[in-house]
Amino acid sequence: MLEAVFPHPTRIAAFLAASLVYALVPGPGVLYVVTRSFVAGPARGLASVAGLTLGNLVAVTATGLGVAALLESFPAALLGLRLAGACYLLLLGVQTLARRPAAGALDQVPAAPDARRLFRDGMVVALLNPKTLLFVSAFLPQFLAPGDSYTQVLALGLMLVCLGFCTDSSYALAAGFIGTRLSSGPGEAPWMRLASALVFFGLGLAALSGRL
Repeated sequence: MLEAVFPHPTRIAAFLAASLVYALVPGPGVLYVVTRSFVAGPARGLASVAGLTLGNLVAVTATGLGVAALLESFPAALLGLRLAGACYLLLLGVQTLARRPAAGALDQVPAAPDARRLFRDGMVVALLNPKTLLFVSAFLPQFLAPGDSYTQVLALGLMLVCLGFCTDSSYALAAGFIGTRLSSGPGEAPWMRLASALVFFGLGLAALSGRL
């Protein structure tokens, strides 16, 4: 009876092992978090992780409700979502290059985006990535037991999101620490800003080509 609502412990163990491997392997999400953290520092990097996590949680919930299956039935909707995500990443690259010092600032080094904006950007990037929905819809069913699949999808999805939050936070803290040590002063060093923009452009172009 319980397994109809929650998977058997052996299934959960196998799921956690597979999820850990998936979470630890650097992918587009990790690259995004590392880029943000490297430039903005560990604390603001964690804001990006929080935004991504919330977006991923929405994706998991949507998968349980059958949104992923619905999107697969409408290729144009998937394409539109992918193009929107790609354009947003490209926009982040343009904004990074265009960032200027705040009015009245004593130094001429652009300040990194605030935590609220980084949280919002992370959430939007996650929500506009249709491959998150498709991955969750293909990955989770392998570990479901016969029964209430919606409840099990939510339970396993929450585990996956929490595990991703932990691993992404580790990447954010490490990248933020390294970036802070390499930065020559407050705000963004020019080379760090350029590198950050190039990463966003690369992710955007990869999304446009369907490789992301």
